[in-house]
Amino acid sequence: IQPPQSQPPLVFFLSGLNGTMTNRVALFSVMLLCYFFIVLVNVVLIVTIILVKNMHEPMYILLCRLCMNGLYGTTGFYPKILLDLLSPVHVISYSGCLVQAFVIHSFVSNDMSILAVMSYDRYVAICRPLVYHSVMSKKRLLMLVSFSWFTTFCISSTNMILTSRLHLCSPYIDRLYCMNWNIVKLACFPANTISNNTLGNVANIFYLCHAVHGVLIVWSYLYVIKICVNSLENRAKFMQTCVPHLTSLLIFLGTILLDVVHIRYGSNLPQAFNNFIAIEYLLIPPIINPLIYGFKLSNIRKRILDVMTFKITLLRT
Repeated sequence: IQPPQSQPPLVFFLSGLNGTMTNRVALFSVMLLCYFFIVLVNVVLIVTIILVKNMHEPMYILLCRLCMNGLYGTTGFYPKILLDLLSPVHVISYSGCLVQAFVIHSFVSNDMSILAVMSYDRYVAICRPLVYHSVMSKKRLLMLVSFSWFTTFCISSTNMILTSRLHLCSPYIDRLYCMNWNIVKLACFPANTISNNTLGNVANIFYLCHAVHGVLIVWSYLYVIKICVNSLENRAKFMQTCVPHLTSLLIFLGTILLDVVHIRYGSNLPQAFNNFIAIEYLLIPPIINPLIYGFKLSNIRKRILDVMTFKITLLRT
């Protein structure tokens, strides 16, 4: 066993791309296109919601925050991976690694919190429509959003502080990017990781409550479908406002669950497939969420089409 280092390593070496550098030009093009598309669709949705006053309602405000969080998380990953694909050596500074780990961890936690609040919003809208505006007031919405953001920030910050206190015996990270879990695995002695594992378990329990809440909301949606099956108007309303949220929730939980299983139990799969599993929650939800809501919510779809039609008319004239 190597003695613990008195100073943290100056840089970390990321080994996730070692087996795929023969196709780095194609990978760079694909990743750049994905990042550009993520920025485009999320910015379009955010700007549309901000500019249209009749969309300043809880559902749209939460959707706007969901898209903002998607931009926040992907910005912590894509610029760095694009630079790595252009460089023969894949390194990241110690402080940069901690910042990237904080951004990605808080991005995932924020997404889960936002989806939980959105679940509550849809539950009140469907099951208690007569008191919806009084329950989901601007004050209540601000409290829910602030609480979810504050809790996420505190857990992610504490996790990063504890991780920065570890003595590390290796600068090699077997992943495309930095995560707290990968840094903790580099600790010299298991005793140093007790506080980190304890906090990690507490955080997992806290956010598992969000997942359980999401499952309960799914069950309530199924119950609402059963009630509304004979009402064409109610069925259309449910399909328009709730299906996008359910789809986003299931996609997010599925991608996170697959990555957690992969991290915990490892995999003998090819490196390219391992890399895809590692980035799927940074790729699929940020693209799918704005597309789902943009196509399914008529107000957003109508506003976007109006803007596109107006621009086409200007170009023709």
